[in-house]
Order: sequence, then structure tokens, then C-alpha cells
Amino acid sequence: MSTLPEVKAWIAEQLPALIEKYDVPGAAVAVLAGGEVVDHAAGILNKATGVEATADSLFQIGSVTKLWTSTLVMQLVDEGRVDLDEPIRTYLPEFAIGDEGAAAVITVRMLLNHTSGFEGDIFTDTGVGDDCVEKYLGVLGEVPQLFAPGEQFSYNNAGYCVLGRLVEVLRDKQYDACLRDHLFAPLGLTHAAASPYEAIMFRAAMGHVELEPGTGFEPAPVWALARSNAPAGAMLAMRPRDLLRFAEMHLADGKAADGTQVLAAGTAARMHAREVDLPYLGVMGDSWGLGFERFDTPDGEIIGHDGSTIGQNAFLRMVPDAGVAVALLTNGGDTVSLYHDIAGHVLAQLAGVALPPLPKPPASPERIDASRYVGTYSAEVADLVVSQDDDGRIWLEQTPKGLFEELGEKPERRELVHFRGDSLINVEPEQGMHIPHAFVGDDGAGHALYLHIGRAVRRAGA
Repeated sequence: MSTLPEVKAWIAEQLPALIEKYDVPGAAVAVLAGGEVVDHAAGILNKATGVEATADSLFQIGSVTKLWTSTLVMQLVDEGRVDLDEPIRTYLPEFAIGDEGAAAVITVRMLLNHTSGFEGDIFTDTGVGDDCVEKYLGVLGEVPQLFAPGEQFSYNNAGYCVLGRLVEVLRDKQYDACLRDHLFAPLGLTHAAASPYEAIMFRAAMGHVELEPGTGFEPAPVWALARSNAPAGAMLAMRPRDLLRFAEMHLADGKAADGTQVLAAGTAARMHAREVDLPYLGVMGDSWGLGFERFDTPDGEIIGHDGSTIGQNAFLRMVPDAGVAVALLTNGGDTVSLYHDIAGHVLAQLAGVALPPLPKPPASPERIDASRYVGTYSAEVADLVVSQDDDGRIWLEQTPKGLFEELGEKPERRELVHFRGDSLINVEPEQGMHIPHAFVGDDGAGHALYLHIGRAVRRAGA
């Protein structure tokens, strides 16, 4: 175990070498322990400008924003204005999806814990006006229901946009204003931005992407996703220290550093508690709470969330029993390996907790009959085709659609091998990750009904 000053010195020494090792243009880290925060940054914010990253630089936090949205919702629960187990239509009667029966029974809780069951990667741009989240609800009318509400976990960005609209309606103000008034202000944040118009006033990172494997990371073609997806993670940017002010509040039973009660006593713990289990996915949690990703390790519970936007990746990890948290914000490269080295060291040294190991394919994978898995699985953003050749090798072809096709992503073909149980894993890493692909359910003809990669992607035609 180390002290916080020793961890700070380790980060200052190791971060420059690690971002070079993992081809990360720039990164910033903050660590909370014993009520104190240390931070450090290395690299550059934008390869096109060469501007250096500092600890006060703003990076997009992506889907870590969902913790902020869920906190805004839980403030309304604290006030008695929202019941988690009421249908969302109690508050948003206009909510509609392709399955009317499901739309009528989906609850606030199901949206918070990703069990609502409708297709979730809907990135439709409804403009930059203050009514963009309101308009977003209008594009969901034909979105398919993948499984019965409450049946299983499937990560859902669209559901968090619906929750953002819930907050707007009950607060009678736009989502960005809700963030500023109900979280930025009581937390005393100074380096946080809900929009590009605010971010430009700070040193702001640009995302970097690799459009084709092996070509290297270059500045992304756009800075952010559509504003309509802001409650799910399209816009919010901040420095790591400010992200840890939010984490500190959650670790302190809802109290900000100055004693302001941001959440009622006991509410943060309700948010952190297990709500639903996940299939083993390796790079995601073992279970989920009300917004929070959960890792149930032999050493203790780790909670937090990850975030990905256009070439920016964010990682927040908290150990409630130790009062320790670490935030890592990055702008391209093999960010998962960097996260595992940085957060792994910090949590081991300050909390005595080891991160779960990253999954890897077996050295000698078992040859299997993949007929249960073979087929096409289709989602709004991609088609996934699993096949097995005459030599018994298993392949996944991924063809981007919609937004990701527009952003220039290319079709990919990669080999999968048997991993464990009903799951396969990619042989070659993608940005440092060997991703388990879990096959779930049955289509009635002996084939898997879903390919689960955090999202439950349904077999086409089933």
C-alpha cells in the first residue's frame, strides 16, 4: 500500500511513458483518497495544433454522463416527484416506441438500470436548439423492442435521453441548465462544460480516431455526437478533478465537499447497489445499479462508469469502502490498456483492490461447432454476421450503419474463438481489448437469439 503523495509521484513518472507505449495523444488523471485530490496530465490535446494537455484541460466524459443524469433523476426521487417503479408515461405521456405494450409498462427504474428492452443506439440528430431532447422522443416511435421490459440487461443510450427529457419536464428547464443548477453549482465545479460553447473557453481536448487499422490515430472529423444525446453522454466535458468532486459526493452519502446535501442520505447507496446481472463481458461490469457499473471482485466492490465519444475515452472507478476514486480522461489510442495500468495501480496501492483482469483468448482454444451462433444479428448502428468456414474457424463481419458509416468507419472482419460457456472472443485485440461475445437465448430452432456485447443484438428475422 502507498500514500497519496507516492501515487502522485508514480503517475507523474509513469504517465508520459505509458501514453507513448499505448499511442495515446494525451491523458489526464485525478485520484481521490482521504478527502484529498491529486492530478496530473501528459501529452497533447490535439495532434493538429500541438497544444499540451494540462490537469485543468477538459476532456469529454462520454457515457460517464449517465451517472450525472441518473443523479438528476434521483434528486427528483428524493423530492417525491418521481417514483422509480411508475411507468415513464406517468411523467412523459408522449413516450412511444415500436411496441405499444412495452411503452406502457417501461418504468423509470428500467431506464436507469438498462432493462427497458428497446433498441438503444439511436443517435438521430434533432438539431442544436434547446428543444433537441424534446424532439428526440419523437424519433423513437418505430424503435423495436428486443425483449420484454425487465427481462435482461442491454445497454441503452436512448433510454438515458428519455430520462434527460424527464428531468427537463419536471424541472421546466433544458438539460444543460439542470446540470449547471443542480450539480455544477452545488458541487462547486469550475472546469466543466455542458456544451461546446462552454468547452471552447477552456483548454479542450480533441478526439483522435483510427479510420482504418494500422493507419494511426488522427484528429476526429467532428468534436462531439449529436446534442440530442447529451443526457446519454454526447457533450459533457470537464477536467478529472471536477469529475472527482462528483465522485466524492457519491462516496460521502450525497454530501458535497462544503457539506451541501446534493442527494438525500442513503440515495447514493441505492444507486450503487446491484440491480441486474450481466453476462460475462470482460470489459464491462459484472452487474449494474441505478446508473452505476459494478465490479464484484474478491477484494471488494468497485463502481463507476466508462465513456466513449468520437475519439475520446473516459474511465471513473470508485471503491466505496475505502473512499478512493480515480478518473482517467483520454483522447485516442489504446485507452483500455492505459486505464488498466493506471487505475489498476492506483486502486491496488490506495484501496487494496485489484481490477478484474482483462479477458484474453485461450492459448489453445477448443474447436467447436458454432452452428448455434452462426447467423446475422442486426442493430441500428451495425450488422454483425457470424460464420464458420470449412476449416472450423469462426468469423465475425461487422458492417457499420447510420452514424458510424457516415463518420467513415469501415467494415471489419475478425476471427473469434471459443472462450467460455456460450461465448466467443476475438483473437486480435481492438484498441487493447479482446471482447467476449456472449450468445444468449434461443430462437426456437436451436440458434442463439441474441449476440450480447453489452447490447443485446437480436438475430435478424427472429
